Amino acid sequence: MKMNDYQVLAMRTINTDLSRDETLLNGCMGLCGEAGEVIDILKKHRGQGHPLDRKRMLEELGDVMWYVAEIAHSLDADLDDVCKDNIAKLGKRYPEGFDADRSINRKD
Repeated sequence: MKMNDYQVLAMRTINTDLSRDETLLNGCMGLCGEAGEVIDILKKHRGQGHPLDRKRMLEELGDVMWYVAEIAHSLDADLDDVCKDNIAKLGKRYPEGFDADRSINRKD
């Protein structure tokens, strides 16, 4: 599935009663909440001896993606463009692939 296709399908479930600013706020708060659920799964695995719940973690990553799509939508951006721009930024930062020294001495 292409990112823009996902965004169109995901936004069928957006709350259309919200203003653009409220949609942006909802997206940012939701993203933080879902990211918290992802790290909680890892915390329980690494710190409390639970088996890694891969299925649940992937479900939560899907929720993270939904909120990323909502944020992009509220900013009139397509996810394909967001992803392309990110890859271009990473290509400039790490033209030969990840390099620890370039990461440590980054000049953004």
